[in-house]
Amino acid sequence: MLIYKIFRAEEWDALLEAGQTHGTPDDLADGFIHFSTAGQLQETCERHFAGEDGLVLAMVDSEDFGTRMKWEESRGGALFPHLYHKLRLCDVMWHKPLPLGPDGRHVLPDGVKG
Repeated sequence: MLIYKIFRAEEWDALLEAGQTHGTPDDLADGFIHFSTAGQLQETCERHFAGEDGLVLAMVDSEDFGTRMKWEESRGGALFPHLYHKLRLCDVMWHKPLPLGPDGRHVLPDGVKG
């Protein structure tokens, strides 16, 4: 299944430089890297990145992580993908800007529909 990770510009730049990451400060505090499915992405934007510009959306395939990827209950009982391992740049299938639209909500790239 294709899943998505949102990075702030400085977090994305750090991944580009190091070639891998153990996640954002929130990920490090929680002990895993947070991802969202396409259907969860807009709410993740609104809850955790409201009004933030300059974000980068990265797509990975959850199947590539085997048992290091766990689907765990979170908001409203929904299962969210959590990676208990570092994310390597080579795991990223593509990355795209996640801009704010005129209404202040993030505009998901073409092909990513919740």
